[in-house]
Amino acid sequence: MVEPKKKSRSRGKRWALGLLQSFGIFVVLGLIAGVAVVAVGYQTIDIPDPNKDFQTNTTFVYYRDGKSTLGSLAVQNRQTIDYDQMSQGIKDAVVAAENRSFWTDKGVSIKGMVRAAWAIVRGDSLQGGSTITQQYVKVLYLTQDQTFTRKFKELFVAYKVGRQQSKEDILAGYLNTIYFGRGAYGVQAASKSYFNTDAKDLTIPQSVVLASVLNNPGLFDPSEGDGNTERLLQRYRYVLQGMADLGSITPQQQAKYARSLPKFPDIPVNSRYAGPKGFLMKMVENELVAAGFDQGQLNGGGYKVITTFDKDAQQAAVKAAQGKTKEAAKAADQKAKGLHAAIASVDVGSGEVLALYGGQNYIKNSRNWATTPRPTGSTFKAFALAAGLENGFGLRSVFNGNTWTPAGDSVPIRNEFSRQYGPVNLIKATADSINTAFVDLTTQLADGPAKIAAVAQAAGAQKPKGGPGWEENSRIPLGVAEVSPLNMANAYATFANDGLHNDTHVVREVRDAKNKVVWKAHVKDNRAVGKDVSHDVTYALSSVVEEGTGRSVSTLGRPVAGKTGTAGVKDDVVSAWFVAYTKQLSTAVMYVAGDSGNGDLDPYARPGDSTFFGGTYPAQTWSAYMEKATDGMPVEQFPPPAWVHREMAPRQAPRSTRAPQTQKQDDKPADKPTDKPTEKPTDKPTSKPTDKPSETPSEKPSDKPSDKPTQKPSNPTTQPTNPTTKS
Repeated sequence: MVEPKKKSRSRGKRWALGLLQSFGIFVVLGLIAGVAVVAVGYQTIDIPDPNKDFQTNTTFVYYRDGKSTLGSLAVQNRQTIDYDQMSQGIKDAVVAAENRSFWTDKGVSIKGMVRAAWAIVRGDSLQGGSTITQQYVKVLYLTQDQTFTRKFKELFVAYKVGRQQSKEDILAGYLNTIYFGRGAYGVQAASKSYFNTDAKDLTIPQSVVLASVLNNPGLFDPSEGDGNTERLLQRYRYVLQGMADLGSITPQQQAKYARSLPKFPDIPVNSRYAGPKGFLMKMVENELVAAGFDQGQLNGGGYKVITTFDKDAQQAAVKAAQGKTKEAAKAADQKAKGLHAAIASVDVGSGEVLALYGGQNYIKNSRNWATTPRPTGSTFKAFALAAGLENGFGLRSVFNGNTWTPAGDSVPIRNEFSRQYGPVNLIKATADSINTAFVDLTTQLADGPAKIAAVAQAAGAQKPKGGPGWEENSRIPLGVAEVSPLNMANAYATFANDGLHNDTHVVREVRDAKNKVVWKAHVKDNRAVGKDVSHDVTYALSSVVEEGTGRSVSTLGRPVAGKTGTAGVKDDVVSAWFVAYTKQLSTAVMYVAGDSGNGDLDPYARPGDSTFFGGTYPAQTWSAYMEKATDGMPVEQFPPPAWVHREMAPRQAPRSTRAPQTQKQDDKPADKPTDKPTEKPTDKPTSKPTDKPSETPSEKPSDKPSDKPTQKPSNPTTQPTNPTTKS
């Protein structure tokens, strides 16, 4: 009984030992094969001309048709200089930043070669090198190919260069070749671009800045965007620490220089960014870098970048924005440069950005107003509407249209001009932008503020860092939450797309010099709200255009759904919006004033108006753009409303909070809902409010919330930090 078990164990051991021996032989043979490949590669691969391809390949950027040129990323600014024309500081700083063992290593370590051989055997991809020599060689091959052949060649060229050239020559070649951002290739061009000086005259702090920036100009160049200065300071201090560790500077120098970054003089930006198209070019660059493209290779790699921008639509956006801002400034006897219009237009169903206007001239002001978050005003009510429909309410659910005070709050909720509407359904509340009804909806929703914020973000209204105005309280639907025009256009596109959200993008595909597609945008649908809910949201937003605050755009000649919005701080209007969509295209228009975009818009109000409303210049700008952008598009109808939760009885606000009704209203739904309510809401006040403006509602929209925040931003150069209404 025992013997068979012993034999079984013995056979098992011999089998396992044989397997291990076979595997060991396989590994040894594989390593031998790998080493053989390495040896052959070293003998047969020559060092190429280090500048030939690099200087001749140009990356062009095209509109979505792939034929019309938007611009070029290869305006190379380079001046080759000798090693002794470079300051000692820049040499030491780059070594400390990129490769602290540079003066003693062999360019490619033996361990790295063994790992490469093992990768060859397993068929794995080769990883890029971290030494200055390997980075230098990598820059010489600007095709961005991820092929085995190219990486194999790159590895051995680096090793050969490390053996055949002096360290001084390698460092000089690297510093003459590497990309520093701002279109500057090489340290001399970078010195001029960042500090308006020659490379030989760079101070140590200036040298450390350039050594820090070259790691990733898009992340560390302070002129590239918000947050870059802080990131640069952290890397700047890291490089200084490395220089101190290597003995290039003293600890006293390190402590002194680490206090702050050196001053940056005003340097003209490359002319390829001139005008409104500069904003598009920067968005293209940033998106490709985020997708994994090396910025230096991207700028000189001979690519064909096909964007999502439509040439005709883009021209229409520029004309509409600039035309209306000049009109508004002229009428108000103000300088147009103090008034800023932003337009973002997104293709429904793909997230492709067809047109974008971020400002007049990127060189003069690099702030892209189309991607800058500002308070959204009543355009945010669309998300409260969707959240209500998702959570038990219907379009004919009834809410309080009069002034009232929420439980636990000391400040009454009022409508514009203190109008009293009586009980109103969600269609009426949306059409006339009734503040009190939407706050009532929010308070009746279980965890209403959080649900509204969640729907907004799921739809695409991204919450900016810090989330100004996104505090979850009962007034969140009134739109102190800050969102960018691009994200608002994208969020409304979600409603037009049956509740499916797509991320926005500005690049369709990238082709190499051989016209091979090397990168393509990936479009993915994400369910944000239910299909039926999106149809009901569209129906309610259509009423804004047909009979509400957005009537001025009803002349487009095709179905439109949208919302006006005006946001204020104290007595100042700080942003005015019109966001709307057709079945194919969603477009957001925002107006702000002042250098920071937090200025008062009222001085630019339409003649005869006391306030800058979203239904005036923003809606007119939207209409002027959309007339051109939709020209030739088939007229598509919105789906009929689904009437979600239609079986529910109309809901009323609690009696303790309802103001006296001015007239009786019967808004009970019919047994079989039709596409339109069988009876129009008739909750118009019977008496004229004492503070109503001279214009009738049909002449002037009334979408501006009266319950503005009571505090102005403490720092006018930044976004409001706490623009919520005091409770």
